[in-house]
Amino acid sequence: MQIVTDSGADLYISDQEKTELNIHSIPLVVSLDDKSYREGVDIETKDFYRILESTNSLPTTSQPSAGTFADIYRKLAKKDPDILSIHMSSGLSGTLNAAKAGADLVPEANVTHVDTKTLSAASGWQVVNAARAIKAGWPKEKVLELVSKISAVTESQYTLRDLKYLIHGGRISHMKGLIASVLKIKPLIGVEKENGTYVQWGQARTFQRAVKGLVDLVAKKNEPGSSLLVQVLHSNDPEAATMLQDLVDKVFDCTWLPVGTISLVLGAHTGPTMVGVAAAPAGAFANLPWSN
Repeated sequence: MQIVTDSGADLYISDQEKTELNIHSIPLVVSLDDKSYREGVDIETKDFYRILESTNSLPTTSQPSAGTFADIYRKLAKKDPDILSIHMSSGLSGTLNAAKAGADLVPEANVTHVDTKTLSAASGWQVVNAARAIKAGWPKEKVLELVSKISAVTESQYTLRDLKYLIHGGRISHMKGLIASVLKIKPLIGVEKENGTYVQWGQARTFQRAVKGLVDLVAKKNEPGSSLLVQVLHSNDPEAATMLQDLVDKVFDCTWLPVGTISLVLGAHTGPTMVGVAAAPAGAFANLPWSN
């Protein structure tokens, strides 16, 4: 069985391991200054933010077409018709629907679709652990149970310095965004699990307090001092990522996954100043026959 995902899931493993685990990531598309770029194919993260900083234009994003998914399913089905297709939340993107439409075009493929109900690192955890379970010989039903368990125990939330990209993308209303910008309010935003949509968990009057607020949100779900699996991601703000990692490390016994940058299609909606954290009880991963 092979895995298909999309670039909205941030994977913390190397390209070599992705190949070894039969993970195939379909790039989402970000457009800026009348040019469209497939993430990781036509443009890299550092180049995107360099262009963003030099223009007055605002970016837009789009999901892959059903035809793109049909092409990859058709190719993979020649080797093995069983495919697990794991995607960022259908509450935030049309990618999953495009994947399902693509599967309808390839009757020879037996595609099982999974809605992660989240995005970025939290989606990536589901993808990587599913792939490792498949490599370990687990049956599909057991793999799906693992993915569901990881989804249930993982929380992610983020904050940012500048709201204009969220306003432009419609993630918050124009009026609320303007008021928050004038008052210098920084929202604490997460993804709720029922529909996989953005929710505001709180707010702060400074960015430093907002970053501390992310740690407080983790502490609401996990006892301070407890053992956690944690990953910090940012759009283009490594200093904020270091600040957040240091604060989390002071409160919890952390097993750290690599700090990295979020998907460009997510960064296009948040801008370059986003920082976020994904966390889950380490015990949820303790008995797996591989290490995270």
